[in-house]
Amino acid sequence: MTIIRELSLRYIKLISLILVLTLLLVGCNNKDLTLSATASAQEGDVTLVIGAYSVAKDALTEIIPKFQQEWKAKTGQDVRFQESYEASGTQARSIVGGFEADVTLLAMEGDIDKLIKANLLTSDWKSKPENGMITRSIVVLGTREGNPLGIQDFTDLTKPNVKVLYPNPKTSGGAQWDINAIYGAGLKMSEEQGDKDPAAAKAFLEQVHNNIESLDKSGRSSMAAFEYGVGDVIVTYENELLARIQKGVKYEVVIPRNTILIENPAAVVDKYADKHGTREVAEAFVDYLWTEEAQRIFTKHGFRPVNEKVYSENESNYPIPEGLFDIEYLGGWNEVRDTLYSKRGIWYQVLAGI
Repeated sequence: MTIIRELSLRYIKLISLILVLTLLLVGCNNKDLTLSATASAQEGDVTLVIGAYSVAKDALTEIIPKFQQEWKAKTGQDVRFQESYEASGTQARSIVGGFEADVTLLAMEGDIDKLIKANLLTSDWKSKPENGMITRSIVVLGTREGNPLGIQDFTDLTKPNVKVLYPNPKTSGGAQWDINAIYGAGLKMSEEQGDKDPAAAKAFLEQVHNNIESLDKSGRSSMAAFEYGVGDVIVTYENELLARIQKGVKYEVVIPRNTILIENPAAVVDKYADKHGTREVAEAFVDYLWTEEAQRIFTKHGFRPVNEKVYSENESNYPIPEGLFDIEYLGGWNEVRDTLYSKRGIWYQVLAGI
């Protein structure tokens, strides 16, 4: 019994010693973690999450490092970026569904409205320069080198055996601009004959859609299909074609007589920026998009800049179509959503053949 008692006492002492050593180690580790966290805080590193539409990717790839350099020089803070690029409609739905982007760049104001309705964006984003629009473009037609089919206007897309590409407006903001342009061109033509006639515009859109070869999920996917050899004509952003031509791809840009002015917004997603504590840098990044440096990069990638100085430097590169119209010609985005893209809207009637 004495031996057992002595062994028990030794065992208790051993366990106690282990516990003491464990507590000391934990204390040291916690101290190290605290020091590490303090060091990180002192370094001031911050991560900014960007949710953008696919067409903006190439320009942002150049803009982001420029902003990182400027912000580091100004504040001493390193900014890391996490980037997501999707079709504009898909990206907006993703953010509404829980993708916590601090900043978003989308193809159209209508997709920003989705974030507002979800109470994710609460500030007056249109109080920024140019009502929150960071780039402009127009809807144009792209053909193969030499324009072998002699395409000159939207009316040529209704001819037999002309294979047309544009993306799906259910997922792509770019596609909605394309459909708006075709429908609006139909309205313009009816107006030239007398009255602005939605029925005639719908009939014209149906004629064009009868020649559709492919409906891709995004403007970038549509361009990829065209480059792969699908279709004869692509309805797309002017900047998409100019960017590809600059890279040596042999396309022709055809500017329709009647087409729409595209405006692309950017905004801080208030709920997520505040949640992540990134508002200051998020606001600074969005503001940076209007600087001459960023606008020149957008211009390099085919966009029409909104900065007046940069635009004036490049104005000769941007012809103004005779019948250029904007979204207000169609009644504004609320009207467009109701008349074209609602469940019983014109676009879905066109798809259903009714």
